[in-house]
Amino acid sequence: MRKYILSRLLQLIPILFGITFLTFGMMQFAADDAVDKIFEQSGSVSEEVKSAKRAELGLDKPFLIQYASWLKNFLLGDLGKSFISGELVFETFAEKLPATFELMTFSILLTIFIATPLGIFSAVNQNKFVDYLIRFCSFVGNSMPNFFVGLLLIYFLALKLNLLPVISSGKNFSAVIMPALTLTIAMSSKYVRQIRAVVLEELGADYVTGARSRGISEIKILTNHVLRKVLIVIITLLALSIGNLLGGTAIVETIFMWDGVGKLAVDAILSKDYPLIQAYVVWMSIIFVAVNLVADLLARYLNPHLKIGGDSA
Repeated sequence: MRKYILSRLLQLIPILFGITFLTFGMMQFAADDAVDKIFEQSGSVSEEVKSAKRAELGLDKPFLIQYASWLKNFLLGDLGKSFISGELVFETFAEKLPATFELMTFSILLTIFIATPLGIFSAVNQNKFVDYLIRFCSFVGNSMPNFFVGLLLIYFLALKLNLLPVISSGKNFSAVIMPALTLTIAMSSKYVRQIRAVVLEELGADYVTGARSRGISEIKILTNHVLRKVLIVIITLLALSIGNLLGGTAIVETIFMWDGVGKLAVDAILSKDYPLIQAYVVWMSIIFVAVNLVADLLARYLNPHLKIGGDSA
């Protein structure tokens, strides 16, 4: 187990090098840079002024030297300063994280609360009307992109029914409902189908048939045996979802003006703010590796017979 954990953590090193190098390289192909964005609203600015600003920010140096300089500072714990605001990248990033954590928590709780009973109920009532209805709704929900779902919620809940504000100032409960629902609809649709498939598979297993022959009720079979398998599936799905949510679902955060790391990344990309973009890439890489590692370990705990890292229980 320790070797597996260590190997997964060591895998993060080449992943970080590779992703940050590619990101840095892709930014060099842009038609403009952060200096052009800084002086975009200033009208006519001479090339001498822009060249001086590029020299100040280090953008006049070759690509490899820029990357080596950033990598050296990163290894020393310095993420640099924002090209646009001049504020420390770490402090800016840390300031946006609580909003993303809040949105993630609401979305995950709603998803589990909705998807788990619907998936089990659909499997128990296989090929009945309610099963077809749940499967149809999950198919539709899974087919709609997040931005479209968000716009639909704004149209009906905010504009037509006037139940919620389109954009709410502050991080109150009414502000988080629509972005959380937008994320929940897509995630719940995926979860329902996966949970239904697992429950159907388990209900057809030999040990369930034996339990039924001994007179054990369906409720006890579901709660004592099938639910454990469902939890493993939920944990695996959550590992993928949490990685996306902690990284910040950029489209949803931008639509609802939710001030999290996703919106921060979109703003940084539009303004060519390289230090912030690199910080976001590093954050995403670490989160995906760490969350998937935790999910593997939890799955092993719930089912000790699972193989992890080539070892079996």
